[in-house]
Amino acid sequence: MLHGSYDSWLVALSIGLAMVGAYASPDPVRRVTARRVTAARDEEARFRMMAEAIPQIVWTALPEHGVDFCNQRWYQLTGFTEKQTLGWGWCNGLHPDDRPVALQNWEKAQHSGEPFETEYRLWNAAGGYRWHLARATPVRDSAGVIRKWFGACTDIDELVCHQQALEEQVKGHTAEMMEANSRLQSEMRERALTQQELNRQNERMVRELTQRSDRATNLAKMAELLQSSSDLQDAFSVVAGMAPKIFPELRCALLLFNASHEKLEVLPIWESCGLPADGFGPQDCRALRTGRVHSVAPGEHAAECGHTQAFSRHAYCCMPLQAHGEAIGVLHFQMIEPGELPQTVMALASMFAEQLSLSVANIRLREALRDQAIRDPLTGLYNRRYMEEMLERETLRAVRAEQGLGVLMLDLDHFKNFNDTFGHDAGDTVLREAAAFLLKSVRAEDIVCRFGGEEFIVILPVADLKVTQARAERIRSRVRELPVLHQGKSLGMVTVSVGVAELPQHGTSRKELIEAADAALYRAKREGRDRVAIAEPAPPADPNPSAAAMGKS
Repeated sequence: MLHGSYDSWLVALSIGLAMVGAYASPDPVRRVTARRVTAARDEEARFRMMAEAIPQIVWTALPEHGVDFCNQRWYQLTGFTEKQTLGWGWCNGLHPDDRPVALQNWEKAQHSGEPFETEYRLWNAAGGYRWHLARATPVRDSAGVIRKWFGACTDIDELVCHQQALEEQVKGHTAEMMEANSRLQSEMRERALTQQELNRQNERMVRELTQRSDRATNLAKMAELLQSSSDLQDAFSVVAGMAPKIFPELRCALLLFNASHEKLEVLPIWESCGLPADGFGPQDCRALRTGRVHSVAPGEHAAECGHTQAFSRHAYCCMPLQAHGEAIGVLHFQMIEPGELPQTVMALASMFAEQLSLSVANIRLREALRDQAIRDPLTGLYNRRYMEEMLERETLRAVRAEQGLGVLMLDLDHFKNFNDTFGHDAGDTVLREAAAFLLKSVRAEDIVCRFGGEEFIVILPVADLKVTQARAERIRSRVRELPVLHQGKSLGMVTVSVGVAELPQHGTSRKELIEAADAALYRAKREGRDRVAIAEPAPPADPNPSAAAMGKS
């Protein structure tokens, strides 16, 4: 909405500059031009009024001439005057370390004509610098020439500080892993020296020490592979492949808590341990109840764990897996043959459990960091940046495979009324409920994103226009039945307007599809809301661009 008004203001302003003196002329053409000048000035005034109403920094810039307008938020934040700001003076408000990169990105955007986005630290008149995210979009005239740039700066200092704190935690965990590996290497050297000494005594001791060395080597190799694992499934494959080499005399199973932390689920298993296939609760394992290793000798029924009572015939041991002081699962070992659990094997199993705990914790931390980077914190949906990446990928794939690709752009009707009537908390509730509804209303392969404000985008791979339109109508009709409660009170009926676009009918690029769906959405709004509008077909490509160019010349 703002972009359209701003574009109109630029066009009107350019007309005004070309028609100076029109008020003094009796020429009817000049009188019309004068009225256009007045309209352009009114449009500019409205733009500036809207810019002052926005809590972020809003600015405009002329190509090659720098900034020509900033709203009052800039001057309040930086303490700069207009003279210190306009043109290229705004650069002095950037942190010296960030200024070269910011200017380089700005120069690149002006040359390419693509939207500008960068992060930098901005001077705060209250003292110090704060991180900001700057975005700018080119405003073009009817000939496609960039006449101005419209931009905004958003304070992201708290987000950056939080991310830096998480990175420090990752560094700390990495240091702990390196220390554990160092201890392991030291122990391996000690065992190697012991092996050399015992070799002079008898072959039996040589075989025993050789086996110990092999175990430690495989454990170290497993540690390296775990460090390079990209996700938990990759790590579990490493454990299932390496553990039988480290513990050939044992059966073993790895169990981790589910998302609700109410149940342990069986993951990698080598040599079946006879555990319940659907897992068991933490109260059934004595190791988890006590927080310590729990070993049971053959025939020792009094101290058995609840999860093994129907299956145990040999000695077994449960080792709790802990990370950051919290239990995350348990390792269950059983002897394959009758006999006691060797102490040397149990010592190695303890290191095995420690290494596995650290690896699982680190992988979960990395996944949490990535999830924060691609998820909208309010709704839990994918954010706009992730949507653009996925739509670019799906568009290229659909073009290569000559398949359809559907795009829905949805907007909650009269959303401002929820905020004005019930408060912003109620508005947040509406957004969360709408997001949950959308997730339940799409296929597993569909991608649901929060585009911004009360707008959502749904990407439907391998979907033609008929399927996409049907999905849009189904969502539109069922969202009316969505019960939204806040503090025990109904917020009333929620409706949506939907714009539908499909590849290739409405475009073959990410930008074309979004613009087509957006235009259809606004048409649905204009026609009365609570409806689905199909995008206009994309104009056909010129089959002979060279001839067309000659004709224009």
